[in-house]
Amino acid sequence: MVHQLLAEFMGTALMIIFGVGVHSDEVLKGSKYRGSGHLFAITTWGFGITVALFIFGDVSINPAMVLAQCVLGNISWAMFIPYSVAEVLGGIVGAVIVYIMYADEFKASEGNVDPVAVRNIFSTAPGIRNLPRNFFVEFFATFVFISSIIAITQIKTPGIAPIAIGLLVWAIGMGMGGPTGFAMNLARDMGPRIAHAILPIKNKANSDWQYGIIVPGIAPFVGGLCAALFMRSFFGI
Repeated sequence: MVHQLLAEFMGTALMIIFGVGVHSDEVLKGSKYRGSGHLFAITTWGFGITVALFIFGDVSINPAMVLAQCVLGNISWAMFIPYSVAEVLGGIVGAVIVYIMYADEFKASEGNVDPVAVRNIFSTAPGIRNLPRNFFVEFFATFVFISSIIAITQIKTPGIAPIAIGLLVWAIGMGMGGPTGFAMNLARDMGPRIAHAILPIKNKANSDWQYGIIVPGIAPFVGGLCAALFMRSFFGI
């Protein structure tokens, strides 16, 4: 059990290092890749998740996936909270590591980059704030994401799942990510959001806990639950 918890923790941390790292590249003053755009970021998220899955193997790195696997009987319900906590902690630590790596760029950005843009390096935010619609976008994107992963993992060819899941992240990011930034994962959003709140970033924007809890906090669980029920009832998985 401890080994699996550590794998969830480290896998999530590595995913966040790639993801928050690429947003730091894109936003912060002094980065060589500043202004590189969302295609650059979405591609890095996809590749980063592939790498994390290749290294750590059979991990969820997403509390919504843990919930889905509990519903399907692949993970004990007793492990739902421990796995989820390990993943959120991994999200916090991954974001802190990125802050340390980019400390000079964060300092150079003080007063030169919008504090909201700095916050959005860590956590997701809607393009247009409309909580019911934002909730639906995150719910539906997560439903597609988790359903697809469950289908992908039925293919037993070694090495297929990490690559296919990375491509899936890329496709969802490009096709559904515009309204909310496609968190689809409490640990991906809440972990770095907590890190942003506690790190010594000057003139920081508020953490927008209302959005963080309602949209990337709750909607992915609803999407993951519906995905598991759909895949079990329709495909007999």
